[in-house]
Amino acid sequence: MYKTIEDEVLKKAAPAELKAEFLQHEFERLHKFCLLIYVASSVIWIVYDLILSFIGGQPFTWRSLVFFAVFAIIIIILTFTRQVRHFDWLNLLFVATITYGSRLLTEGLPVTHQPAWLLLAASTTLFSASVLPLSRWSYFAAQAITWTLLNPFYGTGIVLHEFKGIMAVSYTVFLGALTIYSFLTLNKVKLYNFIMSRLLLDQAYIDTLTAIPNRRSFMTRADLQMNKVPREQGHYLAMVDIDNFKKVNDVYGHDIGDEVLARVAANIKSVMADFDYARLGGEEFAIYLAGVSHETMAALATELCRVVREQTTRHPVTISIGLAQVLEGETLNQALKKADEALYESKHTGKDRYTFHQ
Repeated sequence: MYKTIEDEVLKKAAPAELKAEFLQHEFERLHKFCLLIYVASSVIWIVYDLILSFIGGQPFTWRSLVFFAVFAIIIIILTFTRQVRHFDWLNLLFVATITYGSRLLTEGLPVTHQPAWLLLAASTTLFSASVLPLSRWSYFAAQAITWTLLNPFYGTGIVLHEFKGIMAVSYTVFLGALTIYSFLTLNKVKLYNFIMSRLLLDQAYIDTLTAIPNRRSFMTRADLQMNKVPREQGHYLAMVDIDNFKKVNDVYGHDIGDEVLARVAANIKSVMADFDYARLGGEEFAIYLAGVSHETMAALATELCRVVREQTTRHPVTISIGLAQVLEGETLNQALKKADEALYESKHTGKDRYTFHQ
């Protein structure tokens, strides 16, 4: 059963917005890993440079200091980078710097050893890039930069039709194809896992009918707000109920009832966009407002009643609202009980109104 549902979900092409969200999510999760890759790559290059300087007899020049500084600057910039689109460009700068630096270091070796070291540097760069959270264009641009600057046939004296040339071509093609395949496959698997995780979370925390958060989500979010924002700044809990909803279902049918629920949920979402709201079940909704005054709460409740009442539709409804201030030391369940008592008062004193718990 699970396999069947998974196959059906993964058959659908992921929209561009979801792919962008996935890349941003991956970059945030792997930010420290990206830093580790950059630091390790820089350290390897520096060690290689020191070996050539002190053991290989190649003089240590000012250019080495320039590369040290550029690596350090890129790593510092990455530390403060938070958007994956910026990382795409930063990675191209890093690849260009490290491959150009590797080319300069390799030129200090005997010509016969250069092709092998160029291919080794290229493989290290491309395998590192293949596990980073990059856009496709950025990764393929990194491939192009790497093979342009670390071309094993440029200035190394290799003849293409000889044994060394054939081996170099074979390894270049194999390495390029393997890293591209690894990058695309890993990205596909991680994207599918992200889609399935999003789907499961949506089903667990989003009400399917109204497309707003459900009771489980509300209890989590409201509890967070209770502990995050000081109570003296004003905390209120609102319970919202659709008036005469049973009559709507009995007279017009459940399809119209579902339409009314979705419409009222949309009204709550528009008026209370800055706060936490949810469908608790049936025709009952809840809103948690942190950091508002008594007057602001009253104005928002008035506006919500008006928006629902005045909406042009074939099946108009009204709502009743119960409001309760969440005081210091009170739990969420205690606040819900108070708001429910206030809602009962609104229902029995005319409906289409709000009442504060006394």
